[in-house]
Amino acid sequence: MLDTVRRVLVFVTVTIFVDAVLYGVVTPLVPGYVDDYHLSKFQAGLIVGAFGGGVLVGAIPSGIFASRFGPKSAVVGGLLLLVVSSVTFGLAGSPEALGISRFLQGISSTTTWAGALAWVTVLAPRERRGQMLGTVFGFAVLGAILGPTFGATAELLGIRPTFLVVAAVGLVLTIAAVLSPTPPPETPSPGATGRALRDPAFVLGLWLNTLPAIFFGVLALLAPLTLSARGYGAFAIGAVFLVAGVLESALNPYIGRLADSRGTLLLIRVFLVASIVTGTALAVSVKSAIVVVFIVLASIAYGALFTPGMALVSDRADRSELSQGLAFGVMNGAWALGQVIGSPAAGALAGASGDTLSYLTCSLLCTVTLAITATRAVHGRAAV
Repeated sequence: MLDTVRRVLVFVTVTIFVDAVLYGVVTPLVPGYVDDYHLSKFQAGLIVGAFGGGVLVGAIPSGIFASRFGPKSAVVGGLLLLVVSSVTFGLAGSPEALGISRFLQGISSTTTWAGALAWVTVLAPRERRGQMLGTVFGFAVLGAILGPTFGATAELLGIRPTFLVVAAVGLVLTIAAVLSPTPPPETPSPGATGRALRDPAFVLGLWLNTLPAIFFGVLALLAPLTLSARGYGAFAIGAVFLVAGVLESALNPYIGRLADSRGTLLLIRVFLVASIVTGTALAVSVKSAIVVVFIVLASIAYGALFTPGMALVSDRADRSELSQGLAFGVMNGAWALGQVIGSPAAGALAGASGDTLSYLTCSLLCTVTLAITATRAVHGRAAV
């Protein structure tokens, strides 16, 4: 049984890593598309945001699919869609085709994630769920970090052949998924979705995927602009985020292990406090070196909320008799909502009142969330 769990964990980790690479791949390609197709910033933003739109639209349907047909079927379906969207992206000859391809990649991503996370969760011993989810998410972070590098490589070697190779990798992963052991079926319970959504601890788990997604949107917009104004070039800015991402990726399995041994609620509170401190520090810091340090620390603190949030969603789904596939589908939608909100909200606040208000708003949201974790409804249920 343990050998089966390990094989599935390795397969799921590789799959999520490839998916995360594709999430960030478009970043260095945007300037070329703007020049080639004479796009405005708004039009370029639509292409970049199409991935998140696909995740948001596909989150609930993919969860229902994973719940009805099983996690393995969802992974196979998501990977097949990845193959199709990679081919269409590589062959795209217009901005409309690029946007549609990115939208399909978003639907592929949420379908794969819903199935993959449910697959690991169903097979994993309950006492190791957090650690295994942390391991998967750690590699997702690493993939997201390497995504822009892969995009730059695609620009150098040629977008069409590069994405045809991606499609081939997706096809290999699809075959591996078909040959992998099928997880035991989950029997949906009538009214489980309603019970889960009435459970404050389950909703808190969802919020802990929305909240850091918002914060990373704020960081992704404001931190590079702040560093650039202080004389940092593109390479130096990329190095700062690379260090932050590598540390976050390395720490996630240990965060998951702590969630298993010490409970999710304690970790959630610790990292909410860390997020409040780092967000406030970014709001008031002036010296460049201090800003760099707190960008790295804020990235770690924000990212550390994902793993206990996922563990809480999984645990409360069990107690509500909600299938893991549907639970993670809903969770993907919560993440996508934060992804859609973060950068535009940060831009609006920073434009009106400066960066300080944006970072203090992040700290305020963490403070409110920390207070909510102390309420009887959440504390009593999450601590069970």
